[in-house]
Amino acid sequence: MTIKELQNKIIELKKEKDVCLLVHAYQDHEIVEVADFVGDSYGLSLKAKEAPQKNVVMCGVRFMAETVKVLSPEKRVFIANENALCPMADQMDREQVETLREQYPDYTIVAYINTTSELKTAVDVCVTSSSAVEIIKNIKNDKILFIPDCNLGSWVQKQIPEKEFVFYHGGCPTHLRITKRDVERARQMHPNAEVLVHPECLEEVTNEADYAGSTTGIMNYAKKSEKKEFIIGTENSIVDHLQYECPGKMFYPLSKECVCHNMRATTLMDVYNTINGVGGKEIFIDDEVRQKAKNCIDKMIELGG
Repeated sequence: MTIKELQNKIIELKKEKDVCLLVHAYQDHEIVEVADFVGDSYGLSLKAKEAPQKNVVMCGVRFMAETVKVLSPEKRVFIANENALCPMADQMDREQVETLREQYPDYTIVAYINTTSELKTAVDVCVTSSSAVEIIKNIKNDKILFIPDCNLGSWVQKQIPEKEFVFYHGGCPTHLRITKRDVERARQMHPNAEVLVHPECLEEVTNEADYAGSTTGIMNYAKKSEKKEFIIGTENSIVDHLQYECPGKMFYPLSKECVCHNMRATTLMDVYNTINGVGGKEIFIDDEVRQKAKNCIDKMIELGG
């Protein structure tokens, strides 16, 4: 089959099998084209909750599928490629969080949503990259223990200097590949372009950027801006997606090394096989774990997320 023929088969199968296809923005464009919803991980989980379909297929990494299952336990949830994991989500476990709580008993533990459902059971509240500043501002406690991404945490801290932060020194291996030297080189090559980066990048990178924000934030900024050229400091798939959506503008990768191999593990054939019932992996979460994990998401919503 050609790509187009395979895409048409997937669209037919989605209707036949009652499937909602969620596609994270870091997926290849041929998968994006057959999605029901495209976006950031938390936004996709909310779309799944609202969707009428009884089955959900996530094209992303495992923790994203887990979040869908936490919020929609009545639905069957599948990850299209079971080997698509997130190194940052797997950097910490529940036992490490409990140890940190003993060390910092007066601190509110805030977890980036890019964590496993098991870890979420041990924290007070989770945040997204787009909601982190608002959520943490609304926490009454002035002492914050932020896990696992210290880069996102330090970016948030700069905007809330009145609060005291402690960090676990984790982070996204993909975004950590981008350096200040990459920014300098990209600006030399494209002097009229604005630099848009994700706050998972090193502080030396976000300090040099014209804009720092979530994946959705970066895309919306580029679409709405009157500028015509942009250097994109997040997973390089976003360069492709923006070029398709804004053909009158130019987009350049900040670093050719900013590729998440876990996100790119999913293929169009994986999607086809999963919807057809011969591939993918169904997500199961113990009900007690699910409810405890949901508590920190509910707290995020309560605080403005």
